[in-house]
Amino acid sequence: MRLSRGEQFASSINYIFLGLFALLALAPFVHVLAQSLSSHHAITSGKVSLWPVDFTIQAYIRVLSERAFLNSFTVSVLRTVVGTVVNVLLTCLLAYPLSKSYIKGRSVIMFLIVFSMMFGGGMIPTFLIVKATGLLNTFWAFIIPGAVSAFNVIIMKNFFQSVPAELEESAKIDGASNMGILFRIVVPLSMPAIATIILFHGVAHWNAFFDTVLYISNRDLFPLQVYLRELIVFNNSDINTNSSNSLNMDSTLLALESLKAAALIASTVPILIVYPFLQKYFTKGIMLGSVKG
Repeated sequence: MRLSRGEQFASSINYIFLGLFALLALAPFVHVLAQSLSSHHAITSGKVSLWPVDFTIQAYIRVLSERAFLNSFTVSVLRTVVGTVVNVLLTCLLAYPLSKSYIKGRSVIMFLIVFSMMFGGGMIPTFLIVKATGLLNTFWAFIIPGAVSAFNVIIMKNFFQSVPAELEESAKIDGASNMGILFRIVVPLSMPAIATIILFHGVAHWNAFFDTVLYISNRDLFPLQVYLRELIVFNNSDINTNSSNSLNMDSTLLALESLKAAALIASTVPILIVYPFLQKYFTKGIMLGSVKG
């Protein structure tokens, strides 16, 4: 369909404004990247803006060789992978039976799920439960308290309901079990929705830090975001005084800002790499969700 001149002009204006907003959103990231690749003198003298000055990768070499960074990075990767798998698996196992109208008590369970979205126990009761179940200072304190998202259960339930019942009936005739139908038929047909919640859960796990503050005191279990918080909030003397595992930096060789920037970029790149692989499913999932309401 050919656009009129007025529509073409309006589209051009929209593209210009969207492009400007995209550049404004990208500028801080580019500035941090430039700092991470610049020399100490260039940063301290204020010469670095959006382009590296006196290009060097010493900050990345220093950060990536630190035991504390590597340990925190490993914890974050494990948390993201294990947490996302548990989240998606439990969501599918809960949403699939709720999508069947013949399941008795389905309305009561749905009411409880929706009720949990409106009212929560609060931080202190949740902490007491985590403590009573022995999850404090364990890796599973990252996973179990938020294992199921009520919102994502509702989304998946609606998607599962859209799968043609004839497919499931034919599979039952062929002798397939309910679990077989779920993982061989329903899940592959619902990949746009599943990819969407994978992205939501993955980003949430990767960026999470507050539950570590609440439940974890063992520094070996600190994820990357807590490591970055300590690196950014505390100055060089605070880091060396309060943590033997933190960066031990010589400010005469590298600017602390350069090390901060390198750590920030190193922690951002992995999640940026994952997104393109899920983008086509994510976009389709959002479109389907908007049609179904």
